[in-house]
Amino acid sequence: MIKAYRRHSRKCGHRDRNYRRCTCPIWVDLVVDSKRTLRALGTRNWDLAQKKVLALETSGDKTRKTIQDATDSYVRDAEARGLRPASVYKFKLLFKQLNAFATDKGFLHIDELDVDALRGFRETWKNKNYSAKKKLENLRTFFRFAYEDGWVHKNHALAIKPPKVEQPPTMPFTRDEFNRVLAACDKYPSEGHPNARLGSRLRALVLLLRYSGLRIADAVTLPRQTIKDDVLILRTEKTGTVVRVPLPSNVIAALGTVARPNGYFFWSGASTKKSCVGDYQRAFKKLYKIAKVEKGHAHRWRDTFAVELLLDKAPIADVSVLLGHQNTKVTEKHYSPWVKERQEQLEQTVRAANERYNHDTQDS
Repeated sequence: MIKAYRRHSRKCGHRDRNYRRCTCPIWVDLVVDSKRTLRALGTRNWDLAQKKVLALETSGDKTRKTIQDATDSYVRDAEARGLRPASVYKFKLLFKQLNAFATDKGFLHIDELDVDALRGFRETWKNKNYSAKKKLENLRTFFRFAYEDGWVHKNHALAIKPPKVEQPPTMPFTRDEFNRVLAACDKYPSEGHPNARLGSRLRALVLLLRYSGLRIADAVTLPRQTIKDDVLILRTEKTGTVVRVPLPSNVIAALGTVARPNGYFFWSGASTKKSCVGDYQRAFKKLYKIAKVEKGHAHRWRDTFAVELLLDKAPIADVSVLLGHQNTKVTEKHYSPWVKERQEQLEQTVRAANERYNHDTQDS
């Protein structure tokens, strides 16, 4: 039995569900999979609401998948496939927003989400640029899953055009900024902080990031056993590729002063890896402020590692391996302007063209 009722707002003077002569939104009270569910019908018109109730009663709800059940099924499947916790978290966040949107608009089943509905859902996103693009990719992945399971007859998310993405330029730290950040580690306030050696740990972390090219998530959870004979060997968390990078003596010495008895350098093991990354990212923000370095963030150390190698004429294929990229296309996308040979070739081309132009001008 599906029962429609008006959900009276605070401004409405009525509280009786059976009172229908106001213009408050219409909801339904129904049972799905033995669970009582309250859902908005997305209308204030009582006649239209009755048609929607009739459609629900005659459509065979038991054979249709609710949006909540569909999203829950995908999360279980993602966890069973062994997706990274960070990836599963992003899907959970997407589904939380999708279910809230569906409840607000009165959508109950996954097959009710057509192209117009999904475009309306995207309009609620606060994500911009690359984040919005990745979010759309996740939405398309979910609806492909729903299509393959027969819950929808078409992947409507494919009809949504991706946002325009502006790739920010690669901005490595200058050597002056590098020195200022190291000096700021000695000034970092540690008194009264539960981790009294945080300044020393930040210094060691800065050196590790600069000379290893690791992502911050891999760096702050780096096990001590991954460094042998001054060489770091690690399977990266994001891509699963193995990187092997020799570390200079000053980095090894700094890491030796902060090594923890639990087998890690920076992670206490008492929190989740995500919390550990967040703690150090917040500490870095304060560190950059002390050093008076603008737009500082952890990934710029990775950029610095790559760019310094390229400016020293290291082949981009070698830099790609050291960064743990799955192919050189990713490396070229971000770092091709910094390839020394390419810069010199372009400069030589321009000089030759200028000389020909000047020679022709003099002859005429």
